[in-house]
Amino acid sequence: MRTRGLGIGVDTDTQGPLRLGTDRRYLYAVNAGSDEISVFAVNGTRLRFVQKVYAGDQPLSLTLSGNLLYVLNGSVAGNGIRGFRIAGNGTLTELPDSFRLLSSPIAVPGEVRFSPDGRIILVTHKTTNVLLTPPNAIDAFDIGADGYASATPIRNASFGLRPFSLAPRDDGKLVVVESFNAAPNLSAVSSYQLNPDATITPISGSVPNGQTDVCWVVITNDGRYAFTANFGSGTISSYSLSPTGALTLISGNAAFLGDMSQPVDLSLSADGRFLYLLLRGTGGVAAFRIGDGGSLTSLGVIVGGLPVADGASGLAAY
Repeated sequence: MRTRGLGIGVDTDTQGPLRLGTDRRYLYAVNAGSDEISVFAVNGTRLRFVQKVYAGDQPLSLTLSGNLLYVLNGSVAGNGIRGFRIAGNGTLTELPDSFRLLSSPIAVPGEVRFSPDGRIILVTHKTTNVLLTPPNAIDAFDIGADGYASATPIRNASFGLRPFSLAPRDDGKLVVVESFNAAPNLSAVSSYQLNPDATITPISGSVPNGQTDVCWVVITNDGRYAFTANFGSGTISSYSLSPTGALTLISGNAAFLGDMSQPVDLSLSADGRFLYLLLRGTGGVAAFRIGDGGSLTSLGVIVGGLPVADGASGLAAY
């Protein structure tokens, strides 16, 4: 299904370039090369094109809460976020003057994400800025009743190096993956408490998984487990998440997809029983059943119709 926009010739290297609406009736996709968002209506297994809107310079990641959508602009000319109002028919209308700069001009942002209550927006920074404190950061914007983000973000410290993406739990706990600049076998995951004042407090700092270049993460619907995609190792790692938000590694290599599989985006089925994973290196989608204790049972890999090596970005299951 064509988005009627342009890509950038490679993957977006972000989490969330493709998002379903909260009621799963509409699908939103970034067109990073033509600076647009495309909107589709979802009807069973079919999509219907609805709209295409300007979304700022190089839109890379999306997040939704209620009738709000925010997009992450990743251009070197201006890292930032901008907001849209979602109508009942899924169409988008930009909030005038809603663009907000990130705390660093060289953030190379990895994801934009609403908190579960919709009151805070978080943005991960993949690039270290030694001129700022802290050098490795997660920005947090307050969201007002009018839907607008605060003029400037709070620059929170990431426990580990190169926080790529995050996943929030309903109680305000956050899981953040840290790739440590793709250094071999040094990938880790940290957890935090997101506070009402938009600060974050570490709970578990940099729990290693022994893998390389961890970049994508999801938390199960019950909030008990987290799974990460490890791009450099071709693996999925599994963690348990306690009621207090403490992380424990279950398995660094919970599933091996192949040395050249290049696993990227993860997505859960609506009922939380199945995990899906986009394989950039082979142009496939892997499927797993989630079992007791966070175990994964492979259901196979579907290959065909997706570009291999570069271009495929985003995964949304329903």
